[in-house]
Amino acid sequence: MKIVLSLSVFASLSLAGAVSAEPVASTHASPLLGSWALDISQMPVPAEARPKAVTITFADAGEGKWTTRVLIVGNDASKRDMTSAYQRNGSAVPIEGDQIEADTVAVATPTPNIMVMAMAKDRHPASTRVYTVSDDGNIMVEEAVTYDDNGMPRIRTNHFSRIRG
Repeated sequence: MKIVLSLSVFASLSLAGAVSAEPVASTHASPLLGSWALDISQMPVPAEARPKAVTITFADAGEGKWTTRVLIVGNDASKRDMTSAYQRNGSAVPIEGDQIEADTVAVATPTPNIMVMAMAKDRHPASTRVYTVSDDGNIMVEEAVTYDDNGMPRIRTNHFSRIRG
C-alpha cells in the first residue's frame, strides 16, 4: 500500500510540474522558436475555403518575452497579420493587428516543445491552440479547439513545417 501511495504522490507531483504555467528554463533554444508554414493540403476544410498560405513565427524578444506573428494570405491575396508579445506564464495580453478571431491571448509552455495558447474575443473565449513540435524539430502540429454557433466545441488538427533559412 505504501508503494502504491508513494507512486501516486510521485505521479501527481510529476504531472503538476508538467502542466505548470511557468515558462520552461533551458540552456537550449525552444524547438518552437522559428517560422512555420501550414500544410494547406491537409487542412480539414474544403479546398475553396483554404487560404493560400499561413505562416506562424515564434521569436524570443529577450527579457523572458516571446512574440508570435501570424500571417494569413487569403485566396484573393488579402492579408491578415496579427502579433502579440508575452511572458509564457499564462497572463493575458492584447493581440495587435487583425482581430477578426481574437483580441487577447494567454500563452504557456509546459515543456520546451509544447505551447498552449488561449484566445478571447470581446472578453469571451474564442479558441485554444496546442502546438507540439516533433522530436526532430521539423514538424509542428496544432490542435485547434473552436466553437460552433451553438457553443459546441470541435477540434481540428493542422500540420506545419519548419521554414529554413
